[in-house]
Amino acid sequence: MKYRDFALGCVVSALTVSGAWATWSALKPTGAADDVIKANGRIEVQRIEIASKFPGRVLDVPVQEGDMVKAGDVIAQMDTTDLQAQLIGVQAMRQRAVQAMARAQGETQVHRIQANVAQMEWSNAVDLHKQVLVSDSEVKRRQAQRDGEQAGVGIATAAVGEAAAARDEADAGIKRLRIAIEDHTLRAPVAGRIEYRVVEPSSVIPAGGRVATLLDTSHTHMTIFLPTKVAGQLRVGDDARIVLDAAPQMPLEAKVTFVAAEAQFTPKHVETSGEREKLTYRVKLSLPQAVAVANAGLLKAGLTGYGYVRQRTPESSNPFPN
Repeated sequence: MKYRDFALGCVVSALTVSGAWATWSALKPTGAADDVIKANGRIEVQRIEIASKFPGRVLDVPVQEGDMVKAGDVIAQMDTTDLQAQLIGVQAMRQRAVQAMARAQGETQVHRIQANVAQMEWSNAVDLHKQVLVSDSEVKRRQAQRDGEQAGVGIATAAVGEAAAARDEADAGIKRLRIAIEDHTLRAPVAGRIEYRVVEPSSVIPAGGRVATLLDTSHTHMTIFLPTKVAGQLRVGDDARIVLDAAPQMPLEAKVTFVAAEAQFTPKHVETSGEREKLTYRVKLSLPQAVAVANAGLLKAGLTGYGYVRQRTPESSNPFPN
């Protein structure tokens, strides 16, 4: 029994040491202990403010703080009663414009027929006048009748265009109102986690009023501050690692995505492993989208941890081993 317990203890110890060594190996290349630099920081997640484009009353907020949502999920529903009533009115205006256009088209056709008849009667009157069978006044009367019918064709044609314009205007109003009604349903633009629920049902908010804050968990990074001798060697795209205090056994792959162009005074909350530097450069370590999405349940804004980078040396162009 004692031998079995001793053997089991050895196995557990070996596994523990092996896990620790694998974690450290992922963070620091073999034989390059002095090249790996760490700096503390906090996880930052891109925030998206979900706000209303229009003023109005909030009917429903079906999400709670901490809920995970998918792109397109409803965050809040605004009251659209007024817009629905306006839509019915504009649809009636369109129907009236369509009927006016049909009537104008019919009148145009009638005037064209009458204009053709008047043209024939005027032509006959001219022929009869040559035979001295009708008077000059009769010819002039027929000519005036013909001109009047042709003018009627032009007026009726203009009425068709006016009715068509009214119909198009109503169509534009209908489209605008339908878009506004759709915009009264506030949806998540991306997948993420609800950080804050700002309003409750029955609240009245102004245009631009915020209803919730969404964390885009696919865009996660850590900001660290490094001294000149380290930051000066970093390049955007260099490999990095992030190790959270909440999960020290799980280093997360990251990339250097930003290095400040100018130095700044080190923030008070930053601690360096050596003597505190007065001036440092802000560096952003971003998680690849696939890594951020896979660890969305773990990653929370404000989590503390360390960012690891490696000083670039002439002998090594790859910061981390495969």
